Amino acid sequence: MPGGLTRRRFVTGVGAGGILAALPRPSRALAMPSGMLPPVASATWNLNVGRSCIDIDHKSLNAPCVGGTVPGPILRWRQGDTVAINVTNGLTHEDTSIHWHGIRVPSGMDGVPGLSFTGIRPGETFTYRFRVHQSGTYWYHSHSGMQEAQGLYGAVVIDPRDPVPAPCDRDYVILLSEWTDVAPSDIVSNLKMQDDYYVFRQRTAASFPADARRAGSALAALKDRLAWSRMRMAATDIADVSGIIYTYLLNGHAPDMNWSGLFRPGERVRLRFVNASSMTFFDIRIPGLEMLVVQADGNDVEPVPVDEFRIGVAETYDVIVQPKDDRAYTIFAQSEDRTGFARGTLAPREGMAGAVPPMDPRPVRTMIDMGMGDMKPGERMADMAGMDMAHMGGMAMPAMEVDDPGPPPISVENQNVAMMPVDRLGSPGDGLEQNGRRVLTYRQLRATRPGADPRPPTREIILHLTGNMERYIWGFNGRKFSESGPIRLTLGERVRFTLINDTMMEHPIHLHGLWSELENGQGDYRPYKHTIISQPGSRLSYLVTADVPGMWAYHCHLLYHMDLGMFRTVIVA
Repeated sequence: MPGGLTRRRFVTGVGAGGILAALPRPSRALAMPSGMLPPVASATWNLNVGRSCIDIDHKSLNAPCVGGTVPGPILRWRQGDTVAINVTNGLTHEDTSIHWHGIRVPSGMDGVPGLSFTGIRPGETFTYRFRVHQSGTYWYHSHSGMQEAQGLYGAVVIDPRDPVPAPCDRDYVILLSEWTDVAPSDIVSNLKMQDDYYVFRQRTAASFPADARRAGSALAALKDRLAWSRMRMAATDIADVSGIIYTYLLNGHAPDMNWSGLFRPGERVRLRFVNASSMTFFDIRIPGLEMLVVQADGNDVEPVPVDEFRIGVAETYDVIVQPKDDRAYTIFAQSEDRTGFARGTLAPREGMAGAVPPMDPRPVRTMIDMGMGDMKPGERMADMAGMDMAHMGGMAMPAMEVDDPGPPPISVENQNVAMMPVDRLGSPGDGLEQNGRRVLTYRQLRATRPGADPRPPTREIILHLTGNMERYIWGFNGRKFSESGPIRLTLGERVRFTLINDTMMEHPIHLHGLWSELENGQGDYRPYKHTIISQPGSRLSYLVTADVPGMWAYHCHLLYHMDLGMFRTVIVA
């Protein structure tokens, strides 16, 4: 394989009890310790994009990045200021760009080549200039040529215009990401060749007794396996790319580098979690500490005490912790598929390290994830009327209106239809149900004030999230981006977007330029989000006010899903 990739290559930290590799070299000495905010907000920044040779966990890469570090510097702004960010492209033969994820900007400042501007050519400088209307935790990343997957990303922290009544004693950014020396083009090629190329934890005869216990009998477990076999899908296919090639990073540190933040017992510490990964959902807990969730995607929410929460790709969560004991606490972020973890330490003194807990059992997909509700495997197959999914590639795709497309047929572009999609806003996600811990759910998110636009929506746009794992093709309503027209919104209108997930995977859906107000049962106190996780086999909705004109990107933030078709253009005019 290119770059010496083998199927048996494991990363440091796949098991908590595994042997740790020798301490890797840090990416580069930073002007400020990674994770610490700049002391004051600044309205002017000069960012230089170039390639630097970075070695993490014995994986070397000539990575595109800002200022020679992965992640890039934390940018600290102040609400109400007009900021100017001068981005100079020092790359030799490739354009670059910076997208300000979740930050409300004019269309021309959004940083998506081909939509909002032409990109930044080698040797050129582009100045992003806009007024900062919001506060909270956000991030930035390239929207050019898979540079984001290789290291071109960083955090943004925006101070509120009015001082916080009870500020925390300490404030850290906790940026999670992945690291690999395998080129994005090689990853795509491998997934095209074999959809479960990086899934090395398949169900076997040895795992059958445990499956039988969960299913209630050996016969039920056997029926379930046969159903998955007929669908040519794997119930253990949790993540397309796994810890077999990824090292999971916390503020640019591999697990054995042990990033640490300091505290004094009794202090209140704010942790700003950013998931800047390309393909990985993380489940986060700090054993021995309660976390108080106070912000989601940069917006204040009524505090929710939890032991654990899942953060999808591109989401941000702010939590407050108050360690009272004079000991080290581990920030533990395991990947959803349980093939690896990132970790750091909160400690009262330098050099301390908290104990690393064992990872939880891997999740296993069920018929709920296939959009079959609580149906049993045999019932599901009967309801599908004996359709053989392997031979449906010849079905023609009918023309579909975006407002009400109806369910797309099973086709070469769409492997499954969620026949009984369910509301999963009250579920913490696969692998987190009934694990003995208090785990955050979307239904618990409640804004601290009513939304700015009280009007009801005037129309509904229904979008099916579709894909074919065997061909590794993704799209909306059974179509790739190249086969789809734009979604048109009238400036000022109020619209409901409804997502039906026909696939067996979570999709973090991101609408640029506009807020998405999640309809989660909180009435007028809907949480404002920039990225919404659609769980497998689910149906959810959110409201959008089209208050900024322009051409906006709308896509799944799993980078390889976006690149292979799950992308649309939204035009507000």
